Amino acid sequence: MAAVLTPPAPAPTGPAALPRPRWGGWRDRWPLLPLVATVLLPALPYGASGGGGPADIASGTAVLVCAARLLRLRSRPLSAAAALVLGLPAVGFAVAAVTAADPAAALPGLVRYLQVFVLVPAAVVLLLRDAYGFRIVTGSLVLLAVVQGATGVHQYVTGTGASYMGEDVRAVGTFGPSDIMGMATVVAYGLLAAAACALRPPRSAPAWLRPCAAVVAVALAVPLTLSFSRGVWIATGVALLVALALAGRRQALTSLAVLGAAGVVLVGGFGVGSEMIADRAASVTQVTRAPDRSVSDRYALWSAAGAMWRERPVAGVGLKGFPAHRDGHASIGLSSGSDTAGAGQEFRRQALLSPHNMYLLVLGEQGLIGLTALVGSWAAILAGAVRRLRLARWRGRTAADCGLAAVALMVWQSVDFLYADIGGPTTVLSGIVLGLAAWWALAEPDRGSTA
Repeated sequence: MAAVLTPPAPAPTGPAALPRPRWGGWRDRWPLLPLVATVLLPALPYGASGGGGPADIASGTAVLVCAARLLRLRSRPLSAAAALVLGLPAVGFAVAAVTAADPAAALPGLVRYLQVFVLVPAAVVLLLRDAYGFRIVTGSLVLLAVVQGATGVHQYVTGTGASYMGEDVRAVGTFGPSDIMGMATVVAYGLLAAAACALRPPRSAPAWLRPCAAVVAVALAVPLTLSFSRGVWIATGVALLVALALAGRRQALTSLAVLGAAGVVLVGGFGVGSEMIADRAASVTQVTRAPDRSVSDRYALWSAAGAMWRERPVAGVGLKGFPAHRDGHASIGLSSGSDTAGAGQEFRRQALLSPHNMYLLVLGEQGLIGLTALVGSWAAILAGAVRRLRLARWRGRTAADCGLAAVALMVWQSVDFLYADIGGPTTVLSGIVLGLAAWWALAEPDRGSTA
């Protein structure tokens, strides 16, 4: 009797054909715990999480875990291109430390720069296995933003925030007035991560995820506004516009309409800080006519950093050299410090020890060598992230949400560094953001295409 041959079933096509990665439980995911802890621990009150605090310890643990896994498993090393891009800034840091007037005093700066801009980003690239790991870390950013944002809104409503224009209404979260941009920074990170999920949700995600992500992104705009941080406003606006442009025309138009309506309701309808917001935004350009003291001080600090570079254009004045050289290069109009108060802190005068511009700080302290190495590394990461995102969209890959978040976060960090530099508990989060963008830009193709 002849055997009956049954033809094989046709291979499935479309989203169903994409294999789902195995989770393997926390047995395989536990190396992400130090990264998640690094993201969440800055939420501790500022007094308990200054320099060398829990977030920095967690980031050091992540680096050690990464090194131990590499030595034990001898797997997943950085590619030559990734090692070059991530390690390039170390050249400028080392040169600036060696050529500093006091190399011993520059050593803490060298350790900090290596931690934030080399070691932590490399650890993120090596510890993330797939898009699910990426989403765990960005989900932690959203959680941190929601907690800090809710705290900031409560401070504004109850008048228990940092002092601003004579009133204790500035939203600063648990970071306090000494780290005035801390809450704004983490809220911006969470807003962009949530917006990326709303614009390009994972194909395997439940139906409720997209509207929830959109609601979270819009809601986080409230504490971001109440932070009165002009640089963060500008950086977030630019990053959102880039994300909308890369997400597609239909999503861009719909999202802009929603954001416009939300802005009208919040500021125009409820009057959420409308007069203060308008005054704060207008103060950016008021330098010669009734200038805002913080604006004129910032421009004076920028000028001082430029003068340091002109004095030593190749290698700069050395790491941690800006405070020592500031008075010799700043104009007479620079004030001695900024006043901080509120949010549970007594009046305090905070010294102006940096130019509040990362690029000018690097230029003044590390010269052209340091600036070229650092900006070259970031430019390569951003270009690679945009290229990988465009390829993912063209090929219908399901991890486009990760690419959109990576690009938006990298754009935000690049723009925000025009108005800020490193310092405070949220500094280590810059390394996490750079690592997320580098993972998407430099990882192997199968990592960026996982559902």
